[in-house]
Amino acid sequence: MAKIAYILLCHKDPEAIIRQAERLSAAGDYLSIHFDARADKAQFEMIRESLKDNPNVVFAKKRIKCGWGAWSLVEATLHAVRAAEQAFPRATHFYMLSGDCMPIKSAEYVHDFLDGTDIDYVESFDFFNSDWIKTGMKEDRLYYRHYFNERTHKWLFYTSYELQKKLGLNRKVPSDIQVMIGSQWWCLRRRTIEAILEFCEQRPDVLRFFSTTWIPDETFFQTLVRHLVPESEINTRTLTFLIFSDYGMPVNFYNDQYDLLLSQDFLFARKISPDAKELKRRLGALYTSKGVEFKISNEGRSLFKFLTGRGRIGRRYAPRFWEAEASLGRERELMIVTCKKWHVAKRLVDKTRQVTNLPAIEYLFNEDATELPDLGGIQTTLEKRTRHRRALMRMLFDYYETDRLLICLDPSSLDLMQDFYADRCTTKLLEIKTEFTDDYLLGHARRVGLAGERTPPEVIERLLPTIRYDVVFESDRIRDADFPHFHRIRESASPEENAVPLAQFLDVTPEQALEVAATDYLYVD
Repeated sequence: MAKIAYILLCHKDPEAIIRQAERLSAAGDYLSIHFDARADKAQFEMIRESLKDNPNVVFAKKRIKCGWGAWSLVEATLHAVRAAEQAFPRATHFYMLSGDCMPIKSAEYVHDFLDGTDIDYVESFDFFNSDWIKTGMKEDRLYYRHYFNERTHKWLFYTSYELQKKLGLNRKVPSDIQVMIGSQWWCLRRRTIEAILEFCEQRPDVLRFFSTTWIPDETFFQTLVRHLVPESEINTRTLTFLIFSDYGMPVNFYNDQYDLLLSQDFLFARKISPDAKELKRRLGALYTSKGVEFKISNEGRSLFKFLTGRGRIGRRYAPRFWEAEASLGRERELMIVTCKKWHVAKRLVDKTRQVTNLPAIEYLFNEDATELPDLGGIQTTLEKRTRHRRALMRMLFDYYETDRLLICLDPSSLDLMQDFYADRCTTKLLEIKTEFTDDYLLGHARRVGLAGERTPPEVIERLLPTIRYDVVFESDRIRDADFPHFHRIRESASPEENAVPLAQFLDVTPEQALEVAATDYLYVD
């Protein structure tokens, strides 16, 4: 009978991970857990302590700091796979999971399903000739070396990429492999896993190649399986049910979708919403159940397309996410930095990224050139971003896989601040009060088109007091709005004084807040 070693990559919610491990091991299966090294060490120790007496659970010998689209995800997976392969000699299959996955069939059904055919399940399509990649970078994922993470070091990522293109520093794919692409959620037989691990030992050149490709978790295992296993022993499908929206974002499942999930021709589902506690409870109980019959209709994706295509509003799929009233999510925290001097806010935000690793985006509703990920077109213009602001923010939370996000807004964007404060998420606001010289205000007037190089001095003289008053008026409007969780730092204050509201706003230690507040040249024009 099949014995499964689940390869679990996770980075949050230790209590849910513990329950998941206990649930899956209760049916006699195994788990190898990799908990992201970026996560709180205390959370990892909580998981280890709770599962230390479970003989069916092992931990990756090394924790890796993982980043979306980076080699670190593959490296973490390999550490977990090696730990499972060594610890569980009776495991016949290795199944890749995340902390957001849940079984939608019983263990009895899963084992029978895998026993039915001696085959590997992995999406594995030709990288160059298939249309698996819908938008964004394709061949250049492989042809150029990607040393920086696009999400956390966007400028370095694209600067390095463009520089390599300009200098002609492209490279070739290793000549004896055919690069394949597909979902990272695979289920592989033991002999396939052993062959992959042996290949990794023998071919460091291939590992070096993939380690600087972009999004290798969609190509590494998919390529190696096709290279090592006969085509007749590969089923190019995933056994994990997931739906992507028209904007390329994964759809969450909620409490009232239990019956729909059970009727799909899959073994697991992703992503189960963190709020769907009742759904998780029912699916957890299902896994250890006996004698359950499943009626497979497999209509999930077509039903989703049908309902969302008609804009149905109801509990099953919630409001259409591109509608203005769609919520960002009750468990999420949106932090807004507002400052008329955009360069000051950008410096503060950049330092915050370095100190806290918090995802942050600068003036996305005010500056057309703000770099944003490809979200299916909703991000292309300021008009679209503003019109679909909540949808855009929700997609960015999902894109960065975070519950905390930092953005910059111009002080004139009071309507946006009010709209975000009206949402069910927690919204916090930090105002940076700066000093304005006449030279700065004149430059501002020219930047926004209120004055030009040939504007007469007498006109400038009349204009400057009006601009200065306008800046003060915007600040007063923000104060009069009486927003909760409102904080203010001042150019005239010392770093030690500013560190206090910064610590409250960012929810960081006083030492981290002081490091941000003491940023060099923060207020220099």
